[in-house]
Amino acid sequence: MRSIRLRILAILAVLVIAGVVAWQLLPSDEVKNDPVAVGTTDVVTSLDPAGAYDAGSWAMYSNIYQSLMTFKSGAVVPEPDAAESCGFIGQKLQTYQCKLRDDLTFSNGRKITAEDVKYSIERMIRIKTDVGPWVLFPSLKNVVADGRTITFNLTSRDATFPQKLATGAGSIVDRESYPADKLRKGNTVDGSGPYVLKSYRSGEIAELIPNTRYKGAVKKEGVPVTVHYYQKSSDLLAAWNAKQLDVTHRELPPATLAELNPGDPDLRVTEADSAEIRNLVFNVRPGTPLADKKVRQAIASIIDRGPLVSNIYKSTVEPLYSLIPQGYIGHSTPFFDAYPTPDPARAKQLLKDAGVQTPVKIDFGYRGGDETQAKEAEEIRRQLEEDGLFKIELHAVEWTKFQKEYAAGKYDAYTIGWLPDYPDPDTFSQPLVGRNNSLHNGYSSKKVDSLIGSTLQYGDRGRTAADFKELQAQVGEDVPLVPLWQKKDYVVSTTDVSGSQYLSDGTGIWRLWELKRI
Repeated sequence: MRSIRLRILAILAVLVIAGVVAWQLLPSDEVKNDPVAVGTTDVVTSLDPAGAYDAGSWAMYSNIYQSLMTFKSGAVVPEPDAAESCGFIGQKLQTYQCKLRDDLTFSNGRKITAEDVKYSIERMIRIKTDVGPWVLFPSLKNVVADGRTITFNLTSRDATFPQKLATGAGSIVDRESYPADKLRKGNTVDGSGPYVLKSYRSGEIAELIPNTRYKGAVKKEGVPVTVHYYQKSSDLLAAWNAKQLDVTHRELPPATLAELNPGDPDLRVTEADSAEIRNLVFNVRPGTPLADKKVRQAIASIIDRGPLVSNIYKSTVEPLYSLIPQGYIGHSTPFFDAYPTPDPARAKQLLKDAGVQTPVKIDFGYRGGDETQAKEAEEIRRQLEEDGLFKIELHAVEWTKFQKEYAAGKYDAYTIGWLPDYPDPDTFSQPLVGRNNSLHNGYSSKKVDSLIGSTLQYGDRGRTAADFKELQAQVGEDVPLVPLWQKKDYVVSTTDVSGSQYLSDGTGIWRLWELKRI
């Protein structure tokens, strides 16, 4: 009996010890509730969706605001979010109608109505900020709200209108707390997205908590997330190395990205194809050094993408020779066809034909504070000055200020990155080279506008390929910009966070709700 009793006591002791060890291995409540820390060098230029058209702002909007439509990861067709249903009325693609869900409220508790949707879209277009997204809706005639029904009447056919509504430009705001004729100031938000902005310090930190009132396409509830903003990629890397972050996205230094090993057991690395591109944009307004097409063609004849790709970006990007990147309908290579190799002799002849005195002096602007963009600008200057044809004055400017200054025509040339707003080649045409484009470089072309209009009439997007190729050929001839590169998308996380592979699909949507602690 004594030996049996001892065995029983020994077994109980083992079970108790095992239970203690198991309890210690389980995450505590404190750990489980600790927000996931995400680091980025993107910039939120405005918390008001009428006031920003950039990657950092729209990434935030996709979490704190709601649009009628949204995209699931990897999808090319949008689905209802704030809407119960949406669709074109008739075959003309000029009347688009949505029925609003009846169970939506803003984070402040106020019920969302169709009037709020109408107000949000009309307000964005009416305010018409210099760097706002109103340029996406050149064909919108009016918006009508009737009960829960919202009707968008267009002046011309636009098969991509549903996709545009699914972007940050379609964000719904509370008409009682967002002024009608100016941007809302301050660091608070009244939205209805999957997250509520708990606190925000511009350029530093955004604290997000799940929105318990949210109803829409996102079916899973996220965990608290804290987004940390860094001006420099080296600062982001330092924070990552110091284990202050759980996830990084856009952008660790190229040298660090190039050395990442997807098989590293201590990291979760997601490397995906992306449609993020970068262009060298020219101010073509009358009276500027680049108003003459031949001068722009001369620059296109000199630019060598090889050193940019290999030396500056460490092969984390690929050379781009087209307005529309690889992977999209209608992609072609007009800038390779016309300018296959750097040719200073050709550039010299073009400048002679233009009757301009060399070296041509150019004010060149770029986003300051980032080492990689500074190196890129220096390399472009080196190439253009090497044969004495150009003299480049570089201007490194803080991002928000830079946006306003290039929109005002302060620079002769400037570099701009671009992420697709929606998965259609139109996102690289109308916003970049169409009338009143978002690059604000003064370029317009009746032929290009006609081709853009032609592409918008087809619901079957495969039928647009020929028009997009012709459009790109015209851009290659006019050279309002020079495509530089197309990059890959990298998300890096620690092994105790899941869902990082779904955070980004290379578009403007940032799916923070996919992140979880393991």
